[in-house]
Amino acid sequence: MALLIDTGLSDWMSDAEIAEEVRRHAPTADVRTPSTIGDPAEVTMVAVVGLRDDHASRLPNLQLVQKLGAGVETIVSNPALPAHVRVARLKPDAPAQGIAEWFLAYILYAHRNMGFHADAQRRAEWRPKAPVLTSDTVVGVLGLGHIGSRTALMLRDVGFQVIGWSRSPKQIEDVTCLHGQDALPGILRCCDHVCAILPSTPETIGLFDAEMLGAMKDGSQLLNAGRGDLIDEEALIEALDRGRLGHAVLDVTAQEPLPKDSPLWRHPAVTITPHVSGWHLGDALADVAQNYLRLSAGQPLLHEVDRSRGY
Repeated sequence: MALLIDTGLSDWMSDAEIAEEVRRHAPTADVRTPSTIGDPAEVTMVAVVGLRDDHASRLPNLQLVQKLGAGVETIVSNPALPAHVRVARLKPDAPAQGIAEWFLAYILYAHRNMGFHADAQRRAEWRPKAPVLTSDTVVGVLGLGHIGSRTALMLRDVGFQVIGWSRSPKQIEDVTCLHGQDALPGILRCCDHVCAILPSTPETIGLFDAEMLGAMKDGSQLLNAGRGDLIDEEALIEALDRGRLGHAVLDVTAQEPLPKDSPLWRHPAVTITPHVSGWHLGDALADVAQNYLRLSAGQPLLHEVDRSRGY
């Protein structure tokens, strides 16, 4: 049984670096990369950022696809992946912390009028502007899983009023937690900032359409570090142009990389970051090594995905 590391990326950790880290946690593991794959029939597990259609056809004895991240929607929905192949994802602490910091950074940027003061400095204008009290600022966190809970707690500890929303009931100390589709519009109407950390499912794709964007508080800021297909980007631009929303900060977009001709690049009320909010895996590669060992021993996997539900 062999594990193939095949990210297909050139702007992140190399396959060889990931393989070396996995071997550090499981010295006896047979870990290969595309350049050292040998006999593809010996590969039973592949670790990927995104599954290619040819992975399943090239690896006839594949049993497990390990996502090097959290989002698995493109894997579980891939028709080329046989039904018997299992899927697992990562729930590492380091990217959860990084994503929470990303949300906090861009909320504080707006909250403390940093863009306003930067523009004034460029014009050599001394223009005091009072920030809103943190305790008077309401932040919504949509999705209260591993990452969303970390984000809600960080924002709570800074002093914001935090409202969390999830599909099913959740409890977080000193965070107002609501659930269910019917609760969402009411949350949006009272939030100054909305942090979206939702998976891509049939229920969330296009969730932020014209109607949902229209439910948001005037001048509020929408931040998305979940999945790009959550937002109808044409409807978003229309809402920004009408002044319904004050700003949008997007770490994810419907198509990545974002095409050069996308109007999102040039819109004055949009900030784009290139899917970097949860950059570091930290010690998560230990879970990849563990899943290789568990698969080999016929033991339960860490963070296995229910393919029928998509997460």
